[in-house]
Amino acid sequence: MEIKQSSLFKQTYKKLHKNQLEIVNENIKLIISDPEVGELKLGDLAGIRVQKFKFNKHLYLLAYDYSESINLLYLMALGEHENFYEQLKKHLK
Repeated sequence: MEIKQSSLFKQTYKKLHKNQLEIVNENIKLIISDPEVGELKLGDLAGIRVQKFKFNKHLYLLAYDYSESINLLYLMALGEHENFYEQLKKHLK
């Protein structure tokens, strides 16, 4: 499986601490093993999946898209719940 990252995802990922990286990487491995694990979004974000996980009592979201036909996992965004969907929509425009 090929994995690509958006600039929005890379920017956030670089700023994470080591213990946060471990949690994020675990969730990425979970997505790789089962690309349909995340919640499928509708409306403006149709087709995008979001994997939710907690870290230090904060809810984090990881938005991704998986194309089975070309076996590509595209990591789109990562962040806390607050303003996450608004930032993702801006990035997609």
